Order: sequence, then C-alpha cells, then structure tokens
Amino acid sequence: MPARSGTQLSRKLGQKKQRPLEADGAQTPSPKEPRLGLPKTLDPQRSIYFSSPKDQAARLGLDFFDQPAVPLARAFLGQVLVRRLNDGTELRGRIVETEAYLGPEDEAAHSRGGRQTPRNRGMFMKPGTLYVYLIYGMYFCMNVSSRGDGACVLLRALEPLGGLETMRQLRSTYRKGSASRALKDRELCSGPSKLCQALAIDKSFDQRDLTEDKAVWLEHSPPGPREPAVVAAARVGIGNAGEWAQKPLRFYLQGSPWVSVVDRVAEQGTQV
Repeated sequence: MPARSGTQLSRKLGQKKQRPLEADGAQTPSPKEPRLGLPKTLDPQRSIYFSSPKDQAARLGLDFFDQPAVPLARAFLGQVLVRRLNDGTELRGRIVETEAYLGPEDEAAHSRGGRQTPRNRGMFMKPGTLYVYLIYGMYFCMNVSSRGDGACVLLRALEPLGGLETMRQLRSTYRKGSASRALKDRELCSGPSKLCQALAIDKSFDQRDLTEDKAVWLEHSPPGPREPAVVAAARVGIGNAGEWAQKPLRFYLQGSPWVSVVDRVAEQGTQV
C-alpha cells in the first residue's frame, strides 16, 4: 500500500482539518432526492439490547473509528451494524465487505485533490461520521469517516443477523422488475445500495455520528470461531480512476456467501 502523500493525518481524537466549502452545484443534494420510507407493516422484533446497560459497552466508540482508512476497512469486517427503526425494531448485520478511500491522493475518492463540498463534507468530519450519498438518482451508499482528511470506508455488504423479514419488506419496496419474487437471504444486503435499502438508510443519515446516534451504531463482533481469511482485491465500479482502479483496497471475508463480488484471482494469493 503506497504511503499517503499531500495529506497530513490528524492524530487527535475526533479532529480533522476543515477547509472552506467549494460551490459545487453538480454535487449538492437535490431537495427532490428520494427518502427511504418504511413499509406499512413491519414485523415487531424489538430487542431489549438497546435499553440494556450493556449497550454502552457493546457500542464501538471513537477509539475504534480513529484509525487510517485501510486498517479501519479491515477492522470493520466481522463487526455488527445495528439499525433501530422508529417502532423499536432492530435490524442487524455482520459486515463482510468494505472498501477504503484514502482521501485527496485517491483518484477514486469523492475528496480527490482535497476538494470539500456540501455533498462530501462528512468525509472531512470526525472519525465515525457517516457520509451517505446518492447514485444514479435513486440509490444510496453509506460510508464512515476514518482518520485523515477526506478519507472514509464504504460499507459494501452485510450478513443479515436480525430483522430479516423487515429487511425483505424494505428491499421489496424499492426493487425494480421481478418484485413478486421473494428475495433470498443472501440477496438482502449483498451490495452497498442493497444494504442501505434493507436498513432504511437515506440521505437523512448523512453526517450522523455512529458513536452517539440512537438509530444506527456499530457493535463488537460476537465471540465465535476463528475468523476466515481477509481477501484484499480491487474496488468495484471505479474503472475511470487510472492506477487507483487496480489497487487492492476492497476487503472481504473469504468464503462468505454474503459478499457482493468475489475475486478468485485475489483469493489465490490469500493465506488462510
């Protein structure tokens, strides 16, 4: 992994340099952006976990998020993302795939060149801040700010753990085409936009703080057997980023059926 250049990483907890926002009409979110509403009928799966005193110990805090994008992207793997809906239903998923975006030097990052706009401001905020953006005018992607100006981690795929029927209803609400076909469990969160649909994440979550928010947070991975090997592969869908398109900045758990895109070539060089 090449050393960072042109960007000094802040090592003070919760601090990032702030630059004046540039005018960026093309990237400023439209007031007509879609919002992910909830289906009228949800299965009540309220957990007592959120109201338990143990919650504060389970929630990952600033110390976890305050690290550079690459180690943070790897550290995310296996941790549990929790989304608490307004009715108390908790949706849970184990993170199995991420991508690291290194900031101004990274030609595939929205912050390339150090540019800060109203759209990408979350990338320049304290570690653990959400950066949610719209693609194709209808889908959302969720990133988490890391240490370093303009650096973040994209959450690409989850293994659904709780609230699957609610996830299925949410995904079906926004599907195109074969909406009548029931989604398989492995299809619920196997991609960054699918993940957002399944958890009802939209632009209203942009710039929220994962260390404090009551509707979405990250928990420690539950104890279990030895974790599978981590595969480092090229990121997906950034073919116009020159040499950065080939850098191994996507990470996923080898053998997980929940991963969005498997790279067999990269897996050949992965040690188990």
